[in-house]
Amino acid sequence: MPLLYAMIIGLALYLLKPFKIVGKKQSKVAQGAMLVFIGPLIAKLAISSGQSIHIILQVGPALLLQELGNLGTIFLALPVALLLGFKRETIGMTSSICREPNLGIIIDKYGFDSDEARGVLTVFVIGTMIGTIFISFLVSIIASVLPLHPYAMAMACGIGSASMNAAAVSPLVHMYPALATNIEAFAGCSNLISFCFGIYECILLSIPLTEFLYKHLEPIIGREYEKDDETKEEVQKWN
Repeated sequence: MPLLYAMIIGLALYLLKPFKIVGKKQSKVAQGAMLVFIGPLIAKLAISSGQSIHIILQVGPALLLQELGNLGTIFLALPVALLLGFKRETIGMTSSICREPNLGIIIDKYGFDSDEARGVLTVFVIGTMIGTIFISFLVSIIASVLPLHPYAMAMACGIGSASMNAAAVSPLVHMYPALATNIEAFAGCSNLISFCFGIYECILLSIPLTEFLYKHLEPIIGREYEKDDETKEEVQKWN
């Protein structure tokens, strides 16, 4: 919630008229400051994943292999994004679930003022606002329709985001109260592994795979569009 409040207040200050408290100059300064602020996050993620590496080695293969299922979303989301007219933004938007670890990785790799960073930030903002509601609703439907074991669904709830993990587990706990403790344990362990192992997966697998698919699919299904004069002038001012 603090993140959501900060985004709303920042947007309000940027759009506020006639008293312009936050303008383009302040926004440009904030871009550089963001790189400084993201540094401790990257360090924290590195320390957390390093401390938890023994957990990754000790758990069974199922918890690790289910993490590879995240790669499947790239094959679905990237073509759709290209058909909608997105360009390099698709790499940031579709290479991960676009939460804090992935945000740090994309910004560190491509820079804050890149198309990839704008893509991951877009999904990050949308996920912050409606992500928990969506995933809770989705899990409720899947648990009611698909004949999957509750533990399998619990492992799928661990996507590397604490808020989304809690929102996803809640319907399962209410549907299977007798298994609540085990469901929470599987989901928590899976979430921790997704948080730690997901960093390496994003760097070593997801981003290279997304880059590869973008390189080959964009010339085929990518949409070309002309920017109007006003948009071109706006881009030139920012650059």
